[in-house]
Amino acid sequence: MTMRTRSLGTTGPQVSALGLGCMGMSALYGDADRTESIATIHAALEAGVTLLDTGDFYGMGHNEMLIGEALRSAPAARREQALVSVKFGALRGPDGGWSGYDGRPAAVRNFAAYSLQRLGVDHIDVYRIARLDPAVPIEETVGAIAELIEQGYVRHIGLSEVGARTIRRAAATAPIADLQIEYSLISRGIEESILPTTRELGIAVTAYGVLSRGLISGHYTADRQLAANDFRAFSPRFQGDNLRHNLGLVEALRKIAEQKGVSVAQIAIAWVLAQGEDIVPLVGARTRERLTESLGALDVRLDDADLAAIEQAVPAGAAAGDRYGAAALAHLDSER
Repeated sequence: MTMRTRSLGTTGPQVSALGLGCMGMSALYGDADRTESIATIHAALEAGVTLLDTGDFYGMGHNEMLIGEALRSAPAARREQALVSVKFGALRGPDGGWSGYDGRPAAVRNFAAYSLQRLGVDHIDVYRIARLDPAVPIEETVGAIAELIEQGYVRHIGLSEVGARTIRRAAATAPIADLQIEYSLISRGIEESILPTTRELGIAVTAYGVLSRGLISGHYTADRQLAANDFRAFSPRFQGDNLRHNLGLVEALRKIAEQKGVSVAQIAIAWVLAQGEDIVPLVGARTRERLTESLGALDVRLDDADLAAIEQAVPAGAAAGDRYGAAALAHLDSER
């Protein structure tokens, strides 16, 4: 297949129309198979996926080392085309607990030094703080990344889960390539003020959670047993009546997918792709099978009638439950 490309804003690089989110290969969705994870990254690169997304706190560095291993063992041509996006700033303990975010300039430099080592690269393509540090002005955090660009350690600045006001402040400090934020059929909060702001400023959106952590993939069932270390075991949308309601939305979507001869996951990803050329969905495939299914979304064409049917089946605001629990929502500048 020939991979389509999209630009990360007016100042960022050209990337594949779909990116690979690697978090689930190391954290938050239960155990993962290392060999299959590396094979999936290789398959993504071979298919023309150029954007690999990670965070230095995914498995406390495990995910970066995994990507580093995959890049070292990939064919040189594919390795050279890969662009790595890294989130930093989350503070964690040995027990895996979370204790806030650190956006101080000294911390930015420290986080970057460790990421470069774990990834085995001489620069990070897109660097962003995972959540706004309320104790540090965004100008200081972005300014520190800009200094790393001047020094050759970073190529582009990104943002993550911040609101319109913070986006404007960051963009007034240095060029911003993209905003990484959750966006899917059942998570459409950015449409009110955040997406208009990024478009006004020429900033792209890298959309994570396009299948809402598997909830709208068409593969999730109400009787699924989750591991204790699986984020979904505590996520409001996966609990009790909320889950039953949300899976009802999936069944409505399944009818439309079947009429088009595609899977539920493919039509959900295709919907995000159809929202604008400035949006790059990140698919969190952990296996080659799921990756192949996700890549099939690139061949799905949605016309006005399809989009209207999808909107009727899953209208904005239809999901039951918040996308994060209360403690995690408190850290989201994008929700204020």
